[in-house]
Amino acid sequence: MPVAPSASAPPRHNVLVVEDDPSIRTLLTSALHAAGYSVSTADTGRTAMFEAGRSQPDLIVLDVGLPDIDGFEVTRHLRAEGVYTPVLFLTARTDVEDRIIGLSSGGDDYVTKPFHVQEVLLRIRAILRRSDMPPGVGARRPPLRYADLVLDEQTHEVWRAGLPVQLSPTEFRLLVCLLAQPERVVGKKEILTEVWHYDFAGDARIVDTYVRNLRRKIDRCEPQLIQTIRGVGYCLRAARPGPGAAAL
Repeated sequence: MPVAPSASAPPRHNVLVVEDDPSIRTLLTSALHAAGYSVSTADTGRTAMFEAGRSQPDLIVLDVGLPDIDGFEVTRHLRAEGVYTPVLFLTARTDVEDRIIGLSSGGDDYVTKPFHVQEVLLRIRAILRRSDMPPGVGARRPPLRYADLVLDEQTHEVWRAGLPVQLSPTEFRLLVCLLAQPERVVGKKEILTEVWHYDFAGDARIVDTYVRNLRRKIDRCEPQLIQTIRGVGYCLRAARPGPGAAAL
């Protein structure tokens, strides 16, 4: 089905599509061209790493199940080489642990197969909108603090109990969202809007996955700070007895 060109997809954005299935690769390439993007392609992990360096894409759509190196390992390699191009995973894996592995490797979002092309385009648009946001201007703001957790938005550094915590850009934005309003419960829809900048009904499971991964990094010591309020959302609050709070 033809995809109408979108004013929100400037031609300057180049997307690298990494997919070993020729039919899916052609489908995505055609849809992206129609939506106003320039596109480069690769069909293996090794080719993807070469192409990422050659074409300097603004975003990589990366299949997880590649024939030589899986997409998670490709992303780890790129991040280790200092390449922080946003990555949107395409994956047939639906288990929570697989999603955590993917996001932990440095991915920014994921779409499960089978997918609708329009969903992929919406996710791409949301990721690029986040990437295009200018850095904060004006006077330096003081670090955000709660308990022994400290976050510096200017230097993109986080400490817990005096020790540095390494976060991906998306994990960092999620922590800012929670830390900017400690002890207030933040709903999943609000998190999707604030962190992912989705202007559509995004899959709230990505929030659960990222919170789980963020908790593994932040809550390695007591007290546990990231709390799940069942049926509502999440909040940053020192753990205390109560009927509503539970770990994810």
